Amino acid sequence: MYWTIASKERLFTGVGEGEVTLADAMALLEALAGAKALSYRKLFDGRAVRSTMTGEELLAVCAKIRAYHQEGPVGALALVGTAEQTVKFARLLGALAADDRPIKLFNSLRRARAWLDLQRK
Repeated sequence: MYWTIASKERLFTGVGEGEVTLADAMALLEALAGAKALSYRKLFDGRAVRSTMTGEELLAVCAKIRAYHQEGPVGALALVGTAEQTVKFARLLGALAADDRPIKLFNSLRRARAWLDLQRK
């Protein structure tokens, strides 16, 4: 996985490729927190990702994200995935849903970015 954090735009952009492990996901979350970018809008393209995480590991990632919600505002999230991934992500998003944080799934990077641009605060 690789990512950029644009502080001027208050935007995180990430791309995943190949196998993604629990350690990869936690490293990404820690980078966001360390950069004080949790409140930034986030765009993640996971179309080329194959997750190797177990159900328990996915729950650990969700728990970590939910814990960040207790620390302060968390920015909007646009996830881009394949049709097959969308089915899996939908369950994950249910666990991450919060009243004050827009989250949406897309199959197009262009549509995801357009939606995320509307989420500026």
